[in-house]
Amino acid sequence: MNSGGEISNARGLLAEKIAGEITLSQNPGETLRKWRRNFGITQTDLSNHLKMSPSVISDYESGRRKSPGIMIVSKIIDALLRLDESRGCNVLRAYEDMWGDILGLDSICSVCEYQEPLPLNDIAKKLDAEVVYGRTDITIWGYTLIDSLKAIVEMLPDQFQKIYGRSTARALIFTGVHTGRSSMVAVRVSNLKPGAVVLQGMEPVDVDPIAVRIAEVENIPLLTTHFSVDEITSALSKG
Repeated sequence: MNSGGEISNARGLLAEKIAGEITLSQNPGETLRKWRRNFGITQTDLSNHLKMSPSVISDYESGRRKSPGIMIVSKIIDALLRLDESRGCNVLRAYEDMWGDILGLDSICSVCEYQEPLPLNDIAKKLDAEVVYGRTDITIWGYTLIDSLKAIVEMLPDQFQKIYGRSTARALIFTGVHTGRSSMVAVRVSNLKPGAVVLQGMEPVDVDPIAVRIAEVENIPLLTTHFSVDEITSALSKG
């Protein structure tokens, strides 16, 4: 394994990925079952760790019991990760290898992959975002939350392409933005293009005309949100 910090980062990314898939899924129980099986953990092992009846886990997965709330989901995810750690971190190792290229990038605040595509319009509503340019009737397969200042100062050109995760059809959410010009220039010079760009902490009127022009030329939906970083994370974690 790599350094302790990167192990922690991998664990956090994996926990966020699982939580995002479960909360955004049309069938949370089925998604929960998928992840339990991915970890090679039985309902009995999971229920024993959580000190609950195996029938409770079975009822959640089958849909016989109301979908678990975020607190229960968090406990289940923590149990899956702890059980994996007790078995040598096999699943965590696999995801650490897959995400190894981005774990060392401090500019990446959060990465989330959706199990099913989500309309950009839904994301805009969650973030109370306003459209500066483009259509929102497209689908997004995930998002990456990026510290814009660190990205501009620290990231090399080839590293910028790593923020796309498994799919470029995602929203890049730049935090700490003042005009949006630098963020959109970075998008412009990259070979890969995102499904959408969201500028955090801005109003549409404050977006630099050059940033808007780049969005038009590249045909990339450009939005702004007044939400804080914590509010963005909270809003996007909800189903």
